[in-house]
Amino acid sequence: MKSNVYIPALTGVRAVAAFLVFFHHFNQAEFPYPLFRILNEFHIGVTLFFVLSGFLICLRYFDTCEINGTWFRKYIKNRIARIYPMYLILTLATFAFAWWMGDRSVYNNFFSPGLLILLNVFFIRGFFDDLKFTGLSQGWSLTVEECFYFMAPFFFLYIKKSKKALFYLPAILLGIGVLLVLIFGKLNFWGFFGNFKFMFLYTFFGRCVEFFLGMALALVILKTDYTVKKYPLFTLLGVLVMAGSVGLMAIQPLDPLTPYGLYQPVGIFSNNVLLPIGVVLFFYGLMKEKSLIRYLLSGSFMQLLGKSSYIFYLIHIGFISKLASDFSEKNTDRFYAWLDANEYWWLSEHINYTVVLIGTVFIILNLVSIILYKLIEEPVNLYIRKSSLLERKKVASGNRVKE
Repeated sequence: MKSNVYIPALTGVRAVAAFLVFFHHFNQAEFPYPLFRILNEFHIGVTLFFVLSGFLICLRYFDTCEINGTWFRKYIKNRIARIYPMYLILTLATFAFAWWMGDRSVYNNFFSPGLLILLNVFFIRGFFDDLKFTGLSQGWSLTVEECFYFMAPFFFLYIKKSKKALFYLPAILLGIGVLLVLIFGKLNFWGFFGNFKFMFLYTFFGRCVEFFLGMALALVILKTDYTVKKYPLFTLLGVLVMAGSVGLMAIQPLDPLTPYGLYQPVGIFSNNVLLPIGVVLFFYGLMKEKSLIRYLLSGSFMQLLGKSSYIFYLIHIGFISKLASDFSEKNTDRFYAWLDANEYWWLSEHINYTVVLIGTVFIILNLVSIILYKLIEEPVNLYIRKSSLLERKKVASGNRVKE
């Protein structure tokens, strides 16, 4: 398969991953207990993103990677174009809105708001347990992504020398993470690698297996043709493994200090190892097998949702989500008042208020995401990619041109 091939089903997966995280954050204790426990572990959307990032970066850059200034500058420019503009806009908007509303929660008692903004803008807050949810709280995952982006070319260099690097590099990274916790864990420095739970769940060192499994899949796909098999064996097997991983996390005991099965040791292993194995099987099936899932994910509407899913992920919690929730609650109350006023008792009694409320917020956020994608993200992305950002200016000197 060619490195620049477009895979529609994987774009659709991006939307699914973002939606899983949305329903994880909008889970309600009033839901039936089995549903509540399953939605509680829908953070798995982040794992789908990490595996997908490892796969796509390796697929697109493994063969062309060169450790030199020209290649690296172009590579970083493309990563900036993809990730940074909307993150920067929404991060600054989050702090501005918090200042306007007098909301100090986004600072988590940090001593310097200005410094904290810089730590957020440059993805540094993700290395600190106490600061990981400050500002645009879900942005902690972008610190993990950026670590991978910067290290990936060097990973490719070692993997080209020996495929064994796919196994020993994650082990080395996990070892570095453990060492950092042992060194800094007892220091009172805003939770900088403050504990093993933080390291395994919120840093690249703990989550590196997901990226490396994605890279391993890319190396397999690069050596195969684009023939599609009739029976969705790997697709179904991947779904079963992913479902089993979620089930394993969902049956872990909870307490006030452990609100998710993910926080248990078994949950960490299930999320960081078993789940990405299922994701890899699932992705392979989407690319190599015919299935109803592949057909649905490849549809034009899912492509639009997938392309705007990054913005959806960035706004699904935060001030835009709060505004959408306030709007939804006000109008849902009006809707139920209208039902009662017109004596539609059966409807008002059988349409769940919370489901209507969450569903309305979900629709609003998708509409906002699509608008922002079309008006800002897509054109800015294309502009940066075509610009001379990070490129060295050529200066004529006699008959020669110097960089």
